[in-house]
Amino acid sequence: MDERNKNDEVELDLKELFYVLWERKLVIFFAGLAVGLIALFVTKVFITPEFESTTKIYVLSQDAETTGNVDYSQLQTGSMLTKDYMELVTSRPVLEQVITDLDLDLTNEELMKKITVTTPTDTRVLSITVTDADPYTARDIANETRIAAGDHIARVTAAKAVNVVEDANIPTVASSPSTMKNVVIGGMAGLLLAILIIVLNYMMNDTLRTSEDVEKYLGLSTLGIIPVSMNEPKTKKKKRKHRNK
Repeated sequence: MDERNKNDEVELDLKELFYVLWERKLVIFFAGLAVGLIALFVTKVFITPEFESTTKIYVLSQDAETTGNVDYSQLQTGSMLTKDYMELVTSRPVLEQVITDLDLDLTNEELMKKITVTTPTDTRVLSITVTDADPYTARDIANETRIAAGDHIARVTAAKAVNVVEDANIPTVASSPSTMKNVVIGGMAGLLLAILIIVLNYMMNDTLRTSEDVEKYLGLSTLGIIPVSMNEPKTKKKKRKHRNK
């Protein structure tokens, strides 16, 4: 019997909490809207757009065959070599050559953070992607990295050739930040923050508001309720004050 009463009380509290949130739905909505607009303002004003430019190369190793069948061991060797090539692209000699050729005011570590090297599965194609605030600088760094990396790979691994799959492009659309993503995240954060504040305020408010609250929390039966009118005419209030005087 006690367990059933506890469940009833929890269910009643959840329903009451839902009604409290529903009564403040406009507050929650405008809180989400406000934080979303703040996120939009911060994204547009304080975050510098970044552009990505990508170039691709294909490394033809010494054991590669232009005709005939390729067995599994050769595929494994090619896959391992591709990982080696990815490491060589961002090696110190390549970075130093790119900085020197383009006269960049960057350190090796700063330039390395701008370069991302990836390769599609089961291929020897290397994608060199450069991220920079200036689209033309991103393109120049990508192309220069491709040239320097090609020379370095051929020198270190004795590869037969490093062929250009595609040159770096001039990006026209910023890759980051994502304005829509930031606005959505900001709006959701505002909604959750408003809900959290309302829930905490509800849980910390121990005021007895109804006769049911008196019976539930104090275990007392109410004999009657005295209604209080908040819209009492001012003339009546003045008369009462005059009588009291």
